[in-house]
Amino acid sequence: MAYGKGLTGPQKAATLMLALREEQAAKVFALLHEDEIRDLSIAMAALGTVPSGQVEEVAREFTAALGQTGHLVGSFEVTERLLLKSLPKERVHQIMEEIRGPAGRTMWDKLGNVNEAVLANYLKNEYPQTVAVVLSKVRPDHAARVLALLPEAFAMEVVMRMLRMETVQKEALEGVERTLRLEFMSNLARGSRRDAHEVMAEIFNNLDRAAETRILAALEERNRESAEKIRALMFTFDDLQRLDQAGIQVLLRSVPKDKLVLALKGASENLRDMFFRNLSERAAKLLKDDLAALGPVRLRDVDEAQATIVGQAKDLAAQGQIQLADGREDEMIA
Repeated sequence: MAYGKGLTGPQKAATLMLALREEQAAKVFALLHEDEIRDLSIAMAALGTVPSGQVEEVAREFTAALGQTGHLVGSFEVTERLLLKSLPKERVHQIMEEIRGPAGRTMWDKLGNVNEAVLANYLKNEYPQTVAVVLSKVRPDHAARVLALLPEAFAMEVVMRMLRMETVQKEALEGVERTLRLEFMSNLARGSRRDAHEVMAEIFNNLDRAAETRILAALEERNRESAEKIRALMFTFDDLQRLDQAGIQVLLRSVPKDKLVLALKGASENLRDMFFRNLSERAAKLLKDDLAALGPVRLRDVDEAQATIVGQAKDLAAQGQIQLADGREDEMIA
């Protein structure tokens, strides 16, 4: 008997909520709009006794529908829409401005990821004392690159203030942070219009292999130049071969073992060997044994595992823990 088929949408949602533990249900409620909470509460209160078979059928229907969604694509727009359901509009806008800016947990982390030319162009219009505070808080290598781009006389004023600088008072430091957040980072976020090919490359990175091949091939027939630009910008699992030894070891420490085994099932021999070389002899042997014992797997599962690891690599790169090569040859000088 198909128990769940006679229920309305709100009744099915109410059944699922009642099946959750109280602390889990509370977390779900916190993400809902007031109107949704009211409708769901009415359905829960009127539901009455629910037979176990009906609960199981609703749960099966939910998991089946969830399994058919394929890849989930996170974006600024989706995140902002979800936040607006539970936070004040002003707070959401502040959060979105911060995360649209360069990666980093603190303002100084974020400034360390801003291109030095962009940062120098902004700082050259600030007071030398303010610039001295900023350069004393970012990484020395980044500060050096910014300092070299400032006008010479202005740079010397900044250096002299840095030499005479004592401990910056908390209030002054908070004032500088507030100014940077409101004036510089928010303008940087609003002004950073991304190239359409970059956006499409990220979308293609989230397609499964069959869809990616099919759509790129069709695009190539319509516009070969755009297809080649997108292909060059895409970062795939095979591109992990361009990571240096330190980067691949950082990545290995952050990737779940089961995902790595599944991802390597569909990888080239060269890429497998690269991962093996960066593991201890014992760990490499265990990984090879797991691969041998895995047996046939679905291509979709391999694609999803590889996409997870590529996503983790991009997160680590955004945090500054690894560097992802862009595929262009480094410039050489004689």
